[in-house]
Amino acid sequence: MSADPPPRRRFPAQWDAPGRPKAAGTSRDPLRPQRLLHQAAQDAARAVAPTGLGLDNGAVRERMVARLRAEGIRHPALLAAFAAVPRHRFVDSALAAQAYEDTSLPIGLGQTISKPSVVARQLQWLFDAPAAGRRGNLGRVLEIGTGCGYQTALLARLATRVISIERLQPLHELARRNLDATGVPGVRLVYGDGRLGHGPNAPYDSIVAAAGGEAVPEAWLQQLAPGGRLVAPTAMPGLSGHALVVVDRTADGFVRQIGESVAFVPLKSGLG
Repeated sequence: MSADPPPRRRFPAQWDAPGRPKAAGTSRDPLRPQRLLHQAAQDAARAVAPTGLGLDNGAVRERMVARLRAEGIRHPALLAAFAAVPRHRFVDSALAAQAYEDTSLPIGLGQTISKPSVVARQLQWLFDAPAAGRRGNLGRVLEIGTGCGYQTALLARLATRVISIERLQPLHELARRNLDATGVPGVRLVYGDGRLGHGPNAPYDSIVAAAGGEAVPEAWLQQLAPGGRLVAPTAMPGLSGHALVVVDRTADGFVRQIGESVAFVPLKSGLG
């Protein structure tokens, strides 16, 4: 009876992909090019996360609009603007999944993009002005604090002209990129001190501020057109944050109303 042949020696296998063994001790990986291509595709998908998450689908914005409508936002043009402007295009791609939640988000340099509900309430106050009701739009608008440009893009759909001023140059440049990328026309961006307003294009039918101060600056009041309305977050006694202050310029002077309490970044002077 002959002896069985000795068992054939086998090298241990290493597994670097499902179902594909690779001999131990070898340096060549035949699947490396495919894996690199796959990784590159994943990296590219992450770089364009907003579209990858389906946020360019208008249904996502429509849900936000339905929430605003349920909270009392009623002007059709205002709701249409929120439905049209892609908020996720104005925030960092890492935060895009939160773009249509009712929350403020950081945009850098200690600044934020305001909650959709707060932006909507400010703009609705502007639309409630008697002159705006007669015109059907916000007329010539001065925006104090461009930020990332989201509110600017909304205003561009609601006004005849928008002048937006930003004191922080990196944000001024960010807003320009965002507005160019989303194709927003009819907007003039100014790098300057928002507390001073922007005299060269005054007077304004509507003025809206995205930062809160101790009082409404005198320059804003003087640049407000007769019949115009200003909405700005302002510090109030007994409040830890701000309240929306609404100022109408009438033939007899300035008439003020106090709206709801809100939280905004502080209004500052100078350039940065």
